[in-house]
Amino acid sequence: MKILVAEDEIETARYIARGLEELGHVVDLAHDGRDAFMLATGEAYDVLIVDRMLPGMDGLSMVRAIRATGDLAPVLFLTALDGVLDRVAGLEAGGDDYLVKPFEFVELAARINALARRPRTGPVETELVVGQLRIDLLSRRVTRSSREIDLQPQEYRLLEYLMRHADRVVTRTMLLEGVWGFHFDPKTSVVETHISRLRSKLDREGETPVIKTIRGAGYMVNAGA
Repeated sequence: MKILVAEDEIETARYIARGLEELGHVVDLAHDGRDAFMLATGEAYDVLIVDRMLPGMDGLSMVRAIRATGDLAPVLFLTALDGVLDRVAGLEAGGDDYLVKPFEFVELAARINALARRPRTGPVETELVVGQLRIDLLSRRVTRSSREIDLQPQEYRLLEYLMRHADRVVTRTMLLEGVWGFHFDPKTSVVETHISRLRSKLDREGETPVIKTIRGAGYMVNAGA
């Protein structure tokens, strides 16, 4: 799943993101309510995890604004406020569930899975398709034409991120943040190494390369592949 975590406590946000990524999810982080709103309205997320007390725009206001756009993605509120009225306020703002801090990660993961299973009144994204390349988001099955492609978890997350940004240039910085959760440059070739491995699995001799290198900018998934 693709999950947005809006949490201003940096260590808590990284803890959540690391745990979710270990479970195979793609995670975007925001530490400010306005930044979270911009991400939520610019990307398609399966679940949003939102702290109540965000700077810039508080969590309740942010979720109300997201709901006003017609976005139906499930929202799990995180908060230190555990009163009944606090929970009611979160639900009335458009939240779907409520988890009080401190919490156990196993419970957070279970609640996220439960939210993702709930039917929505709008269309639910179950696959990504770019040209002949297809990802089944439910089974995590990747195929090109009729050929099944076996990917390691990090390769899968990289391909999913690229396909969600099809026809757009994806920079190295975007990949470090969106796939690996790095908000700094680790000065390694981790991106280039995984791109190379991914290409070796996606492309056969004579086929149009799936991933294009845009010199001086980054990478782009080739819709004509």
